[in-house]
Amino acid sequence: MSLVFFGVGFLLFSVYLIFLIWNIIYNGKKQKEQNYPNLNSKNKDIFD
Repeated sequence: MSLVFFGVGFLLFSVYLIFLIWNIIYNGKKQKEQNYPNLNSKNKDIFD
């Protein structure tokens, strides 16, 4: 019985970690896109 509890707990924890990492990556990209929209554009102004 305790082995089943351990398995279910491990499964829930694994799903939680997957969604946590996905959320951090997704929101980091979205925030970068919103706050710095022209960061990777090729139309940069070059001053001499």
